Amino acid sequence: MSTPMGLMAELDRRAWVVQVMGLPVSVHLRGREVHDDAVAARVERFFAWLSTIDATLSAYRPESEIGRLAGREPDPATASPLVREVAELCELARTRTGGRFDARRLPLPTGGAGYDPSGLVKGWAVQRAAGWLADLAGHDLCLNAGGDVLLRAGADRPAWRVGIEDPDRPGHLLDVLDRRDGAVATSGTARRGAHIVDPRTGRPATALRSVTVVGPELLWADVYATAAMTRDADDALTWLTGLADHEALLVTADGRIRVTPHWPGSRPGSPPAR
Repeated sequence: MSTPMGLMAELDRRAWVVQVMGLPVSVHLRGREVHDDAVAARVERFFAWLSTIDATLSAYRPESEIGRLAGREPDPATASPLVREVAELCELARTRTGGRFDARRLPLPTGGAGYDPSGLVKGWAVQRAAGWLADLAGHDLCLNAGGDVLLRAGADRPAWRVGIEDPDRPGHLLDVLDRRDGAVATSGTARRGAHIVDPRTGRPATALRSVTVVGPELLWADVYATAAMTRDADDALTWLTGLADHEALLVTADGRIRVTPHWPGSRPGSPPAR
């Protein structure tokens, strides 16, 4: 899990937290007008849009458009624009990850296996919803969706500080990142057990305890972290190292910590697999 730590004392700051999409989502703003009604209205629209996404795309809601499909893939001819967009992104994610992320072959909340885009929806939804807040001039932004964060801070402002949590010791940090923009996403087994499945085999992923990915977009940082969890440690490190504009920290099943060569935290890069 990733945790935003730094707030700028000399600027006003405000935070909102709402339970939506089955997890706590928070908005942290720094700026001179964070207490204005107009800013609060933008934040309300941000959360309202996430609620719309949950009502449409949640596999855990039988009445949602995805829930009504009961594991079947959406038909582009009849699906809503939101579902079509997510389905196209899921297919792109399958291609980019070599099938390690595949929404077509995942365990369903109702049992069995089938189509479930949940692993992509959270990062995509928060990234899209951030558009409601993107043009708040003079304000810094940190969005936290269950430990995955999207950040923005002015060039003349202190960076946000993001803590990388130890999957074996909740509340303890493995590293701290100073970031002005981009995203940090973590996938792991600490809080929900071995819930990540390799879609190629249907078996739980067990070689890694957690993977944290830093990148420019929350959608892809989240997808890549999940896909890396289905690999062994050496393979995951090699694959993540080859992703342009992304860096990663891995915790192996036996507790070793490995990072890509240009990891932006305090830990030095791990040697390549031999």
